[in-house]
Amino acid sequence: MKTLEELKKEILADGIIDASEVKEIQEVIYADGKIDQEEADFLFDLNDAVSGKENHSSWKDLFVKAISSFVLDDDDSNGEIDEDEAKYLVSQIQGDGQIDSTEMVLLKHLKDTLGNLPQSLENLIK
Repeated sequence: MKTLEELKKEILADGIIDASEVKEIQEVIYADGKIDQEEADFLFDLNDAVSGKENHSSWKDLFVKAISSFVLDDDDSNGEIDEDEAKYLVSQIQGDGQIDSTEMVLLKHLKDTLGNLPQSLENLIK
């Protein structure tokens, strides 16, 4: 199986994420059944690199599903976003200086799922 770095180079070669690449990303990041921080970082890096491009619609779905799983399906704070997770999300979302549509869909999905978000994340939605 490819490393995340190898996969990132291949995907970013043409600057967009197509449907077959989404499937490959999904296979790689879910190989062990859960999303870890390295995989979440990989997804944010990819998203920053392809923000504003004509990516396949399944990319946004995978990104939201995987990042939501990373912050909500963990042993420490299952079903909620703790302070460390909120800091991580703010840092990643603001890391490239903009909140793109994919990141906004993530924030809205988390808000819809949880009912409310830590204030630092709420501030990004406004």
